[in-house]
Formats: sequence, structure tokens, C-alpha cells
Amino acid sequence: MKQNQILTNTSNPVKRIIIGIQFLFVAFGATVLVPLLIDIDPAVALFTAGVGTLIFHLITKGKVPVFLGSSFAFIAPIIAATKLYGYPGALGGIIAVGIVYSIVSAIIKLWGLRVIEKIFPAVVVGPVIMIIGLSLASTGVDMAKSNWPIAIAVLATAIIIVTFTKGLIKLIPIFIGIVVGYVISIFTGLVDFSPVNEAAWFAFPKFTSPEFNWGAILYMIPVAIAPIIEHIGDMYAIGGVANKKFVKDPGLHRTLLGDGVATAFAGFFGGPPNTTYSEVTGAVALTKITDPRVLRIAAVTAIVFSVIGKISAILKTIPSAVLGGIMLLLFGMIASIGIRTLIDAKTDFSITRNQVIVSIILTVGIGGAQIGFGNFSLAGIGLASVVGVILNLILPNKSKPIKGSHVEE
Repeated sequence: MKQNQILTNTSNPVKRIIIGIQFLFVAFGATVLVPLLIDIDPAVALFTAGVGTLIFHLITKGKVPVFLGSSFAFIAPIIAATKLYGYPGALGGIIAVGIVYSIVSAIIKLWGLRVIEKIFPAVVVGPVIMIIGLSLASTGVDMAKSNWPIAIAVLATAIIIVTFTKGLIKLIPIFIGIVVGYVISIFTGLVDFSPVNEAAWFAFPKFTSPEFNWGAILYMIPVAIAPIIEHIGDMYAIGGVANKKFVKDPGLHRTLLGDGVATAFAGFFGGPPNTTYSEVTGAVALTKITDPRVLRIAAVTAIVFSVIGKISAILKTIPSAVLGGIMLLLFGMIASIGIRTLIDAKTDFSITRNQVIVSIILTVGIGGAQIGFGNFSLAGIGLASVVGVILNLILPNKSKPIKGSHVEE
């Protein structure tokens, strides 16, 4: 017992710093994977994740031990919005998503969770999460097939880590999978180190300014449905780990507001939307270290890493097959979480309305349906989310409300 107390004691500043850096590496792989997939400077994502986490802790009075990293839920919408409106336009949509979080935060403050559960039950959120994963399946396969042996090696490594390991190692399958694939790529001559040699040791991230376009804004806003529900589930999860009711103190309205302001900040600087990371929650549960100061150290470390030019240059040399191998597992797992959401809520598929809602959401989202009026268009995950919400509200016999989900970001 005394030894356990020593291990979890964070009163020593040096030990706190070491643990904080360790926690960053738990989130590092996923945080930098998102910008690599949407083709932006990974240093920007590290910077906005670090500052976003500090913003979150400021708004939540420094009480909640979480780290905010890049959200996987927005990969497909950002790629699609970039094609339609350019990346600056997509950033304007990301800022709007942050504002939506803030509005929902105010609704929760005024009327509680009941109104959110009514609008976004499991029968809507579950298939939306499935689309988030499945819509990128072809992208993962395309990247993996550039070198199937390496992609399979990366995939096998990640599966072994997730399935057979314990402790902190189990929480970083993305990071270890990428490292293994990268090392293999080096030995097979697939990595060009000239960009690393040319990169400066100190370099600011390549920030991008947003542009505000109503089409891009309306395209991105509906995608916020699943991450909002994810956030609610994560707050209950981290509260259970820390044995505290964070949904009451500092309050769910504050945590969602913190997430929203952090996401809007990311949009202003060219980064992907932020979200609470379940991997870090898992690390907190494993280590029994619930001191929020440790997560703030992780955030500061992310900011420091973002201005080390060599790190960004190394990340950019990772072959596409390495990323593809990770994506084969990751996006499938996201889709499976959507299925689990329906199962956990005991969604009754003998009820026709539930079959109808899930079927139409999946068909619209995966099938690539799109509607447009002038310069405005709505497609993919966003359109499927809107259709699902509308169907749930107009069809009788509401389904059981969602209890919380744990999508990765």
C-alpha cells in the first residue's frame, strides 16, 4: 500500500514532469496522426492540442485530469470540406463547431442533459459513429496498398499491443505501431531523411488563417453531434476513475465549454478540432494519478515539441503505408464503437422506427448523398446526422437515451 502511494504521489515536481511527459506520449500517436491524414503540419496540431488543453483546464478551474488531442471524428468532413471550400474554409467550419459546443454547454446549464438525450439518443449517435469510421475505410486501404508488407506489419503490431499487452504499453498501440513501421521503412530504404537534415531545430508551426464561408460552416456543424455525446461519456468515465463527479463540479457545462473554446482556438490557428482523449483517461485509470497538474505538464510539453522543427520534419517522412496500416485497425474500431453504442443502450431492432433510422443514416452517410442550395451543400456525416435527428424527432416511440460513448479522437 505504501509503495502504491509512493508511485501515485505527484508532490515531487521532478516526478510530476516525468509523468506528464509520459502522458503526452500516450496521446502523441493519435494527436499527430490526424494532421498527417489531412495533410497539415503536425506541429500545428501539437501546438493547438497543448494550448487547447490549458484553455480547458482554465475554464474548468483546473479540476479535471484530461488532455485534449486531435479529433478523429472530423477527419472525413475536413477532407471533404477542404475539397469544396479550401482548408481555410474548413477552419471556419471548425470554429463554428466550437461555437456549437458552447451553445450546447449553455443549454445543459439551463435545462440539463435531458434535452440532449432526447435529441441525440443512441439510435442516432451509434450509426453516426459507425459512419465516421467506415467513411474512411477506402482511404486506409489506398494508403496501405502502397506497401502491403509494411502495412500488415504495422497492423499486426498494433493488434498484438492491444490484445496481449498490459499496462501503459497497451494504451499506445498507435505510437508503437508507427514506430515499428517506421523502423522497418528505414531498413528497407523507404525513408528520405533529407527534409530532417534541412529542418531547423527551432521553427514555429505553419499556422493557417481561417476563412468564413456559410457553406463550409453549415457543412461542418452537424458533425459535432457525435463528439458532443463522446464528451459527455468521457466526463462520466474520468469522473469514475477519479472518484469525483466532474459533471457536477466543475459541471458538464464548463467541460463542454472548455472543449468548445479549445476547438475554436484550434480553428483560428489552423489545427484540427480538439477532443478529450480516452487513451489518457485509460492511463489515468492505470496509474491512479489523477492530479490535473500532470496533464497540464503534458500540454506544455506538446507546445515545446511543436516548435522543435526536427520533430515535425521526422513526422512528415513517415511513409503512407505505415499510416495506412494503423488506419485499417483504427477506423474499424471506431465503427465498432458505434455498434457498441447501440448494444449498450439496448436499442430494440424489432421496432421498425429504429431499423428505419439506423438504415437511412448509414445509407446516406456511406452512400455519399448530398444536397445543395446555391453555394451551400450538406453531405456525408453531416447530412446523415441531420437526417437522423429529424427522423428521431418526427417518428413515434423514442428509443432509449444514450448513456455515453468512448470514441477516440
